[in-house]
Amino acid sequence: MTNTDKDIQKENIHKQKRSSAQVLLRELREGQELSHYQQVNLVMRLSLPAILAQISSIMMQYIDASMVGQLGSTESAAIGLVSSTTWLFGGLCSCAAAGFYVQAAQLIGAGKEREAQGVVKQSIQYTLVFCALMMALGLSICSFLPGWLGGDESVRGNASLYFGIYILSLPTIQMNFLAGGMLRSRGDMKLCGILNVLMCVLDVIFNMIFIFPGHSVSFAGMTCRIPGFGMGVAGAALGTAVAQAITAVLMLTAVCREYSMLGLWRSGKKQTPVEGNRPGKTSDRSALKTAVRIAVPLAAERIAMNSAMIAAIRIVAPLGNIALVANSFGVTAESLCYMPGYGIGEAATTLVGQSIGAGRYDETRRMARLTVFLGMAIMTASGILMFFAAPLMFSILTPDPAVQELGVKVLRIEAFAEPLYGASIVVSGALRGAGDTLVPSIMNLISMWGVRIPLSIFLAPRFGLEGVWTAMCLELCFRGSIFL
Repeated sequence: MTNTDKDIQKENIHKQKRSSAQVLLRELREGQELSHYQQVNLVMRLSLPAILAQISSIMMQYIDASMVGQLGSTESAAIGLVSSTTWLFGGLCSCAAAGFYVQAAQLIGAGKEREAQGVVKQSIQYTLVFCALMMALGLSICSFLPGWLGGDESVRGNASLYFGIYILSLPTIQMNFLAGGMLRSRGDMKLCGILNVLMCVLDVIFNMIFIFPGHSVSFAGMTCRIPGFGMGVAGAALGTAVAQAITAVLMLTAVCREYSMLGLWRSGKKQTPVEGNRPGKTSDRSALKTAVRIAVPLAAERIAMNSAMIAAIRIVAPLGNIALVANSFGVTAESLCYMPGYGIGEAATTLVGQSIGAGRYDETRRMARLTVFLGMAIMTASGILMFFAAPLMFSILTPDPAVQELGVKVLRIEAFAEPLYGASIVVSGALRGAGDTLVPSIMNLISMWGVRIPLSIFLAPRFGLEGVWTAMCLELCFRGSIFL
């Protein structure tokens, strides 16, 4: 057998070991034509693990809310009060990561794997510095935040404690966003999804240990003692932080390990630097400059979106603890329905980013349209499911009948917005893959502050929490229309 034959055989064996999604992405980068079936297959293979990852991340919030809900409405209100602020800080960490993993996707699409590895190395350094600044800011406002948000005295102590622990866990959150984004940028959605599911399982285990005191469980005539610290609200934050820390280590290891095309080591083999990609100030500045160009509009969007959500909390808080808890649980329950849209949006980012990097602009448009259609279809189905399953979802989250009744009403209002909300999510993901983050950010800013907040201010005194969620439904329909 000649050396050429051996090389071909090795390549075929390697190709068989890789997932079909990886093979199709490679063909896309190499300029091969993909049939309509292959396009749909590729989108589904990338989307399903991403959807699973997104749902598992929301399940962690669902688990926290459900477990803390067993302690009482006051404890649940404490978490609900600061939830929008935790999303703001987590969202900014996500934006910092996106500034680098979008670059990686485009470089991989262009066949510049060495440059992509350089971006990975730089991203870890820069995002950790950014994360340290976010931690300093968060800790400085920790004790004052619940009062600023208009929270009742009965919930402020637990709210500050929960937020403080969350802020201290930001480095693990940042590394999860970054490592997960890097894995997705090379099309490895499956591994990313598996690790996120693992994080969800670990969250359940650690929450049981930290939230509740030790207790015995009997099953099939056997009694098992489950240890517990009885930390309540603080335990929910700590259990999630430990689960995220373990997952962050595994994700970073996956990014760096030998088989990864983004690997930072290769079994100790010394690699010869590629001309034009030698470490240095110029390459560092170039990667950082591009990351800032991508991340700043995303960060501005996150700030606008989450500050609007914080403003909404200020509108809801005077309506009482029942409304505050129903609003918080409603947001958590709805998240299970729109997370599939975010999963497909992440697939759109990868597909568009690699297509543009490979110069396949025809495929870019096809993939973008296909993912948008799929996102709207799935979120239409999830909206229908949410409408009918609302009572079941709230019965899991809280035993309080008053919270259940109000929560079911607002969740059913929101179900009508899901199809157009899905459109806005996936279109935004496709544009992000193209490096276009400014226009989506402006549209989100206009939609949130120009439509949702004024409508909420007008409707809340007249219709209570139902008025606030009606404003949200109308705004999401408006947002999806302008994105389309």
